[in-house]
Amino acid sequence: MHPCVYAEKSPDKTAIIMATDGSSLTYGELEEQSNQVAHYFRSKGLKTGDHVAMFLENHLLFYVWCWGAQRAGLYFTAISTRLSAPEAVYIVNDCDARILLSSRQLGQVAGEMLGDIPKVEECLMVDGVQDGFVSFEETMKDFPTVRIADETSGMDMLYSSGTTGRPKGVKIPLTGEPIDFENPLMEVTKTLYQFSEDMIYLSPAPLYHAAPMRFNMTIMRCGGTSVLMEHFNEEEALRLIEKYQITHSQWVPTMFVRMLKMPEEVRTKYDVSSLKLAIHAAAPCPIEVKRQMIDWWGPILFEYYAGSEGNGATYISSEDWLAHPGSVGRSLTATLHIVDEDGSELPPGEIGTIYFEGGGDFAYHKDEDKTAGSYDHRGWSTLGDIGYVDEEGYLYLTDRKAFMIISGGVNIYPQEAENVLIGHPKVTDVAVFGVPNEEFGEEVKAVVQPANWSDRGDDLEQELIAYCKEHLASIKCPRSVDFDEELPRHPTGKLYKRLLRDRYWGNKDSKIV
Repeated sequence: MHPCVYAEKSPDKTAIIMATDGSSLTYGELEEQSNQVAHYFRSKGLKTGDHVAMFLENHLLFYVWCWGAQRAGLYFTAISTRLSAPEAVYIVNDCDARILLSSRQLGQVAGEMLGDIPKVEECLMVDGVQDGFVSFEETMKDFPTVRIADETSGMDMLYSSGTTGRPKGVKIPLTGEPIDFENPLMEVTKTLYQFSEDMIYLSPAPLYHAAPMRFNMTIMRCGGTSVLMEHFNEEEALRLIEKYQITHSQWVPTMFVRMLKMPEEVRTKYDVSSLKLAIHAAAPCPIEVKRQMIDWWGPILFEYYAGSEGNGATYISSEDWLAHPGSVGRSLTATLHIVDEDGSELPPGEIGTIYFEGGGDFAYHKDEDKTAGSYDHRGWSTLGDIGYVDEEGYLYLTDRKAFMIISGGVNIYPQEAENVLIGHPKVTDVAVFGVPNEEFGEEVKAVVQPANWSDRGDDLEQELIAYCKEHLASIKCPRSVDFDEELPRHPTGKLYKRLLRDRYWGNKDSKIV
């Protein structure tokens, strides 16, 4: 369960393909170059448990760096390329990175970081250099291509996307295991998702996010081939499925929405019959969106619910989802509990905070309060999401605790209205949240990204409110709708609802935790 196994077994097999230009790395090349990176780290005095960081777009050398750090026993932190220099500086400093990798493409922001990252001992750059950086390619070529003598498993330490506050570094203890050890979760993944040497995997999302990073590394542990898109485009994704005969892929619901809203003649002209399995997660998927995807692609959609923290996970197949529409499945790796505000466990059908018992341990780096707040007195841990289970143990998400609306003492879960409104043909994206109301404390507000900007206005606002009331109780529907040309949504599917909500709260104190 490591690329080194396939480098020895089939060194000429392609491990990575970049979708835009077709450039690639074989397993033999990945092995040699990641060994050079590991030797480089040792030459800089880095030892097991030390930290490195990368501010790098989806790039052919992304996983050369990751595997080099993994086999050197290091924590490696990938930073969102959408961040400003001060935001990226915060993460570099917070994770205690000693080495930073970036690219000429991101040179402007990367250059602005210099001078504010005092713990970084050297800054490397791919595809060229600029002041303050040394060439990654030139530096690595002088190091041996054989394995370092003291290999041990390192791992990622990734930061939350900051949808409800400042990003948190999720730190999971190193195991001290050999680099090719197979943990139980990998075995589950192989069984559930049929990962094998024959798979060709399409990765349409940014690699700095936990799911794309970890899934692609698992693909390479299994000897498959990863096709990496530099940026998601709905038609291009379908073209790549046909071109490379993609067998496996991973998506977020906003990608499904964009594909489904393409003209039918465009959407159906590509052959996607090679797909055996399409995994999705990261955000709740509206029921009608998922139903349409199953009608289109067949019962090959597999959904999971989990977080970077690795404290638990659920899983559901298409067949089980059709029998339990809206569910994200049953727990795989831990015992699931729904808990009320007093810490008491709730029965099936009642909504509360989702906790996992017996999952993996984690800590938020340098934040004991946030770590402690994620565990209860029994040692159960939560990601802060709200939901309920049915009598068969299937979990249904309602929203994040931070975004629950309390209007006149009634709890309202914005996801319900969002799921309805995204089904309207004139809506491309939508966010629902609470805004101040003098009488009720909060009222429901929707911010919509219209399919055609020219449609915005009072008529569409009233049309959308009426449409929502056709499907939900009036109290759950927006009392007003505003329009944005593009919502602040992360490419991984996460919506920065906090940024929208803050516009309306101003200096008022939100009742939302």
